[in-house]
Amino acid sequence: MPKQESILIIGAGLCGSLLALRLGQRGFNVRVIEMRQDLRKVDISAGRSINLAFSNRGLKAIKMVGLESKVESLCIPMHGRMIHDKEGNTFLSNYSGRKNESINSISRELLTALLLDEAEALENVTIEFNKRSTKVDFEAKIGCFEDTISGEVFEVSADLIFGTDGAGSSLRKSYFEKRKFLFSFSQNYLTHGYKELTIQPTKSGEFKAFKNALHIWPRGDFMIIALPNLDGSFTVTLFLSYETGEYNFNNLKTPEIVTEFFRNEFPDALDLMPNLVEEFFENPTAPLGTVKCFPWQHKGNSLLLGDAAHAIVPFYGQGMNASFEDVVEFDAFLDQHKGDWEATFKAFETHRKVDTDAIADLAIDNFHEMKDHVANPIFQEKRKIEMALETEFPDIYYSKYSLVTFKETIGYNKAMTQGRAQDKAILSMLSAQKIDSNESLDEQLKKVQEETKSILSEDTLLKY
Repeated sequence: MPKQESILIIGAGLCGSLLALRLGQRGFNVRVIEMRQDLRKVDISAGRSINLAFSNRGLKAIKMVGLESKVESLCIPMHGRMIHDKEGNTFLSNYSGRKNESINSISRELLTALLLDEAEALENVTIEFNKRSTKVDFEAKIGCFEDTISGEVFEVSADLIFGTDGAGSSLRKSYFEKRKFLFSFSQNYLTHGYKELTIQPTKSGEFKAFKNALHIWPRGDFMIIALPNLDGSFTVTLFLSYETGEYNFNNLKTPEIVTEFFRNEFPDALDLMPNLVEEFFENPTAPLGTVKCFPWQHKGNSLLLGDAAHAIVPFYGQGMNASFEDVVEFDAFLDQHKGDWEATFKAFETHRKVDTDAIADLAIDNFHEMKDHVANPIFQEKRKIEMALETEFPDIYYSKYSLVTFKETIGYNKAMTQGRAQDKAILSMLSAQKIDSNESLDEQLKKVQEETKSILSEDTLLKY
């Protein structure tokens, strides 16, 4: 049965299109307005995040809206990290010791297009493009827009306004600038930026490197990664400091120095990238930032979701998954509070904020792990122990990565707390030579559990 409330969603990216689909399925009248062109009709990806890591928390949302089989066809499973050293040697570090646990590379464009198609197929959902949000009067529940083609200015009133318009959210900006209530906001950037490049497929359309892995070239203070695409290509992302180090974005100014940089640091990747120089100077360099804010709502008439509420750096592959999980969690609170929007919004933001703060912090942690720690022998020994424990005790032991990525039944904060304690336990015992991967797995598990429990107890005491 159709609901009476009219809903305006600002932003038709992944989070906005999923939210529109779910609210449309619930019977609400939904109007979605997007600043950009319709990606189903034009190519808007050039140089910006054309594929993403898709895992259990995101899959939970896709199951909720009934699209599991359609999304599965868009996925390429990645079973682990393929580590490349400077000599071109590689080894695969699995993500999990349990069978059939992997993350997936998925096209941002194809997934968004699918969600838009499914939402738009509902009679109670409309989606408009090329219309920029200029301001939001969240008290009057009015959104102000400008048509980016005609220049026409217009207003849209609604009972409820959702801001899913990314890290530069217009609704969030209105919260901050109008100062009608106490609103906390922070935006912090890494000293590194990123640039996207490509490994093209062979002439026959085959992958030039192992298909089912996330490839990493860790180099201490910088790295490149590569994710596979359905057409046989890999999207390669260079993460590099803007200013520091022998090579940085500010001094990679000529074709010669770019080629020298890749020849010295990533020779096996360079061999696969004949279009490197052309792409390097054509594609933009973009910053890497974290957004935190609170509250996410105002008096039950407007709400921030996804990157608009909690943009994170991409190093845990959880940005999209966290945004999708927002919609799942929000949907559950809708059922709990049955039409009381203010109670729904308040309960949702209070519950969800602690978890999104946790994944933001974990993403920063994983930045350092990917560019440096994965090549460290003690880290590799820790992973060896973790993989063995997960294989032998699949229902008992989960590494930090598995807790975050595959244990979708617990929140990010719990996964972070437990995972960090386990990491500290194993690393400290390895350093003190108190644990050995040659010991029986039962003995290893007992030691890790006891040390983890001790660390968690100490951390709890320190909070009080």
